[in-house]
Amino acid sequence: MKELLEILENNARATPEEIGKMLGRKVSLVKNDIKNLEKNGVILKYKTIINKELLREEDSSVRALIEVKVVPQKNLGFDHIAERIYQFPEVTSCYLMSGTYDLLIIVEGKNLQKVSNFVAEKLSPMENIRGTVTHFILKKYKEDGDILKQPNKSKRPAITL
Repeated sequence: MKELLEILENNARATPEEIGKMLGRKVSLVKNDIKNLEKNGVILKYKTIINKELLREEDSSVRALIEVKVVPQKNLGFDHIAERIYQFPEVTSCYLMSGTYDLLIIVEGKNLQKVSNFVAEKLSPMENIRGTVTHFILKKYKEDGDILKQPNKSKRPAITL
């Protein structure tokens, strides 16, 4: 099962026939395993990684990492406040962390102002939030293990002194 998941994680477009050949298994068994993994919630969805910087669209979004310090609620811990936070549509990811802050959230908005407004108007005023630190993502080099390589625009070597 581990090998099947690794294949799909690296290439979600791999067909059951291709996977069967790689694993030396019958296609019907591979299809059945995939169906069960989907049914049990192990496979949540299939995803395409897009290098949005190459699209150069005017309406491209802004992403930010936000460190959140919280006061855990009695008998509820961190899960309750995390659930309230990750329900916001601006939040694309939410993690419980060890270290100097409690939650790390990734937020996406149409521009810097939209992300800033989310932090100021929705996140920071929430009960049990002790503080936030926002880091805007300026450029992505690698995402989910995939290098987002930009093509070289100039073939000229850099001048060094």
